[in-house]
Parts: sequence; C-alpha cells; structure tokens
Amino acid sequence: MAENSKSLLLPVVAAAVFAGLGRMVFQKVRADRVARQSKVAGPVDEKTRQWISEVVRTPRP
Repeated sequence: MAENSKSLLLPVVAAAVFAGLGRMVFQKVRADRVARQSKVAGPVDEKTRQWISEVVRTPRP
C-alpha cells in the first residue's frame, strides 16, 4: 500500500503543477485581451502632445 502512494505522488504533483501553470497562462491571456479591448486612448493631436510634454517636464512646487 505504501508503494502505491509513493508511485502516485509524482504524477499527482506534476498534474497540479501543470494545472497551475495552465491557469496562470489562461489568466494572463484573458487579462491581455481585456486590456487591449478597454484601451480608451485615441490619437493625440499636436496641441495636446505639446501640453502633455510641458506638464511632464515642469517641476511641481
């Protein structure tokens, strides 16, 4: 009986590891897809680009 539990330990652990990695990959793919679809920034005109550059470079008091 002890030999059976030893022989099952490695496959069970390997299955758990692969399931965890698969779940992580699935979550990453889903998060990337949601981030790509919810991108709200559109094209920026030159006036807005200059304003952003000025605001970023100006130190705050």
